[in-house]
Amino acid sequence: MRWPTAVIAVIVLLVLAPMWVIAIQGEGASEEVEIDRGVSEIQPLDGFLDTPNKLSPSQVGVIVWVALLALVGVVSAAHRFMNEAVRPPDDAAVAADGGSASAGWLDTDDRWVVEYYDASEQAEGLLAMGGLTVLAIVFAALFTGEYFTLARTQYFGVYAAGMFFSLAGLTIAYYAWFVPHVEVVEEREHAR
Repeated sequence: MRWPTAVIAVIVLLVLAPMWVIAIQGEGASEEVEIDRGVSEIQPLDGFLDTPNKLSPSQVGVIVWVALLALVGVVSAAHRFMNEAVRPPDDAAVAADGGSASAGWLDTDDRWVVEYYDASEQAEGLLAMGGLTVLAIVFAALFTGEYFTLARTQYFGVYAAGMFFSLAGLTIAYYAWFVPHVEVVEEREHAR
């Protein structure tokens, strides 16, 4: 683990530890509300994960902070993957000299291309995009099926999250394997 990552993790733990201690002191458990089984067979509280029936505002705050920090970590990992995993090493960069790597609108008197990585277009990229496309379609169908039927509706969030994460992964895979990376420099006049 790199030391900047360790420092960030320690800061996050120092912030979350007191919040979690306060959150533990929150409201007690409340009694479960049940549906009359003689009227309906739907079980909205039945799920694959045992969760509390009621959370205090402190507990909700801690959960939100943990979710936001996890989202920052996921975005950071996705960004690192897009820039490093499928790109060639720095010494393999092709310096553009006005050949096929440059575009007319990129090359001007004050701006020019200095590095150009061609898109790898590997078979792994096609497999990743195909799998993520199928996954997004499956989650969209599950979400729609949950909406239009008398099924339990507690899985809406799971299906929506699966669909959106699949679409995000699809975007990441497309960028990583099928978009060339171009580095451009530009001369600018600084106001005094």
